[in-house]
Amino acid sequence: MLRFILRILAWLRGGSLNLLLVAGVILIIWGILSPVGTVIWWLNQSAETLGFKKNAPEILPSNKGTLEAGKSSPLSCYIIFLPGVGDFSGDELTPGEEFFLKRLVKSHPQCVAVGDVFPYSASNKSLGGERWLAPFWRFAEQAKKGPIAGNIFIKIRNLWRFAISLDYRYGFAYNQGIANAIIERMNARAPISVNPQQPLKVILIGTSGGAQVALGASRYLKEWLKAEITVVSVGGVFSGENGFAEADRIFHFRGTRDSIEDIGGIVFPTRWYWYATSPFNQARLQGRYAEALSGPHKHDGDDGYFGENRAAQGQKYVDITLDKINQLPVWSEGASD
Repeated sequence: MLRFILRILAWLRGGSLNLLLVAGVILIIWGILSPVGTVIWWLNQSAETLGFKKNAPEILPSNKGTLEAGKSSPLSCYIIFLPGVGDFSGDELTPGEEFFLKRLVKSHPQCVAVGDVFPYSASNKSLGGERWLAPFWRFAEQAKKGPIAGNIFIKIRNLWRFAISLDYRYGFAYNQGIANAIIERMNARAPISVNPQQPLKVILIGTSGGAQVALGASRYLKEWLKAEITVVSVGGVFSGENGFAEADRIFHFRGTRDSIEDIGGIVFPTRWYWYATSPFNQARLQGRYAEALSGPHKHDGDDGYFGENRAAQGQKYVDITLDKINQLPVWSEGASD
C-alpha cells in the first residue's frame, strides 16, 4: 500500500499536466468535503463556545478573577497577522513577513505581534496536523521549490476554507473558531489584561485570503474583547459582507502590479458601488473604510507586499509596505474618535 502511494506521489511530481489534471478532480472533491472539518470542530465544542450562552471564551480573564489578573498592563495593542492561501501552517511566515512584524512592533512598543494563527483551520491546526492527509500535505510543502508550483494543492485546499468563511451556512462556525484561536494565541503571547492602561486595540493584518478571514472573525472579537477592531487588508481578497458592520476601521492596500486583489471587487456584488445597502458600502459611506495604493507590489513573491527584492527607487518592497502601514491613523490614542 505504501509503495502504491509513493508511486502516485512520484507520478504527481512528474509533470505539470499530471498536476493540473489531478488538481481539477481534487478541486471538486474538496468543494464537497471542505465543510466537514469545520462541522466536526463545531460539534466538539462546549455549549458556551457554540454560542448557546453569550459568554466570552473561558481563556479570557474575568473581572471576578484574581488580584494578579486584575492588574493594569502597559500593553494596549495586539497585532494579529493572517497570511495568504499558500501557507502550510500558522508559523510559516516568510523572512519578509517576520521582518515586517518585528519592525512594526519596534515602531509601536505598546503593541505585541501574534503571527502563529493559521487562518485556514477553525481549530488552528497546520496541514501537517491533519491525521489522514498529513503525508500528502508534507509532500506538497516540500514540492514548493519544484519546477511547478508544488503548493497548488495547498492553495486550492486553503481557498476552500476561504470560501467557508464566506458561506452563510458554515461561516459563523468557522469564523467563531478563528476568533477563538486568535484570542488563545493573544493570551499565550501576552496575557490579556482586565484593566489595561489604555483601551485595548486589536489590529488584524491580513494578506490575500487572510483579509477575508480577519473580517469574518471581527464580529466575535468585537463581542468578546470589547476592543477597538481595525482590519488592514494588504492585497486582500474579500467580499463586502462579513466584518464591515463590526470593525471600527478597515483599510485596504493594493499594489499597482497585483492582478489578484481586484478579484474580490469583481466577483462579489456586495463590493459593487451600486449595492448601496451592503455592509461594505455602508462602511465606505460612513468613512470607516478606505483604500489606497501601496506601491509597485505584486500579489506575492519577491516583488510582493512582503518581498525582499528592491523596487526601482532602491527600497525593499516590504519596507514600502511597512511605511504605508506605519502612516495609518490607528497607532495614536483615540484613533477611532
